[in-house]
This record gives sequence, structure tokens and C-alpha cells, in this order.
Amino acid sequence: MLEMRTECEKCKAPTPKAGEACICSFECTFCPSCAEAMNKTCPNCGGELLARPKRTLDA
Repeated sequence: MLEMRTECEKCKAPTPKAGEACICSFECTFCPSCAEAMNKTCPNCGGELLARPKRTLDA
């Protein structure tokens, strides 16, 4: 199951389950502003940052 991290790894902004966030294939999580500033490239693995799916249930 996808790990839904609750804050941006760069600026520590909240990334709630039903909110906007970007992730790489290793589930590194960033807010949309930080992802844009990093040209949608993960600084940890060099992978592409994509929109994280939203989860509305507490699963």
C-alpha cells in the first residue's frame, strides 16, 4: 500500500491524504511548490515527481 506521508520532505508543509502532493516511485513526498522548484525531479533518487493519488478514506 502507498505510504501517505503527512508533510513535504523539503519545506515541511502539510500534505494531507486528500490534499495535493507529488511523489516519486520511492514515495518521497513533496508539496506542489517544492516539486515545481525542483523541476519535478526527486532530489533523493533523481526520479520523476508526479501527482500523488488522493485518498479520501482512512485506509
